[in-house]
Amino acid sequence: MRAMHSSPHSIPAPFGERLRHWRQRRRLSQLDLAHAAEVSTRHLSCVETGRASPSRDMVLRLARRLDVPLRERNALLVAAGYAPMYRERPLDAPEMAGARAAVQRILDCHDPWPALAMDRHWNLVMANRIVPLLLADADAELLRPPVNVLRLSLHSRGLATRIANLGQWRTHLFERLRQQIHESGDAVLAALLQELQAYPQPPDAPALQLPDEHLGVLMPFQFRTAAGMLNLVSTTTVFGSPVDVTLQELALETFFPADDASAAALRVLAQG
Repeated sequence: MRAMHSSPHSIPAPFGERLRHWRQRRRLSQLDLAHAAEVSTRHLSCVETGRASPSRDMVLRLARRLDVPLRERNALLVAAGYAPMYRERPLDAPEMAGARAAVQRILDCHDPWPALAMDRHWNLVMANRIVPLLLADADAELLRPPVNVLRLSLHSRGLATRIANLGQWRTHLFERLRQQIHESGDAVLAALLQELQAYPQPPDAPALQLPDEHLGVLMPFQFRTAAGMLNLVSTTTVFGSPVDVTLQELALETFFPADDASAAALRVLAQG
C-alpha cells in the first residue's frame, strides 16, 4: 500500500522515471499516452528509458495529457533540464495581495454562512468571521496554527462529537482525500488519511445518514451549536485555470443553510 501512495519527490529524479510514475498512476499504457499526446510509442518509450530527451513542449504536452498538478509539472520540467513554468508563492506574499484580497472577499460575501479556504494539505489559510464562532468549543491544541481542517473535524476533542451525521461526514471526507491522493500522489496526504482512519468514533456517535447527498457537489452536514442544530449543505470550489501553484491548490469550502431554522440560527450566531 505504501508504494501506491509514494510521492513523485521520493521516486528517482530522472524525467523518464517521473513520467512513468505519472503514466502508471493514471493507469495508461505507453500506447494510450502516445496516442493522446500525438507522439510515437517508440519515441515515448525512449523518453521513459532515458534514451531520448524530450523538448520543453513535449514535457508540457505529456503533463497536460496526464493531468499532472502544476507543482509536479514544475518538477517534470526541472527533471528534463528546463526552468519551472508555474509560479509558486505563499498566499501571504506581498505579490499575492490581490489574490488574497479576492479570496477573502468571496469568503466575507458568504456571511452569515460559514466559509473557509484550505491549502493542499487541508490546512486552514483563510475564513470569514462565522467560522471561529463554530470552533469555540474545540480543544486549543487543535486550533493552534497550522489548523488542519480534517483533524479538527474528525478528532473527538475537535468537532466530531458535535457532528450529528459523523459517520456520513467521515466517509465523505475520506473519499475526497483518497481522490486527492490519487490525483496528486502526495505522501503527506496519504499519511494524513492513515492517521484519520485510526481515530475512533465517539462511542455515542449516531449513525445518521442525511438525505440529499450529491457526490462531488453537495454534502449534508448537521452540526450542534449554542444557537441550535444547524442543518447545512457543504460544497467545495477550486480555481478553474490558475497559472500559480498556490492558487491551483487552494480549495474554498462553503456551507449553506438547508432550512429556514438553520438560516435563522446562523443569523443569531453571527449577531453574537
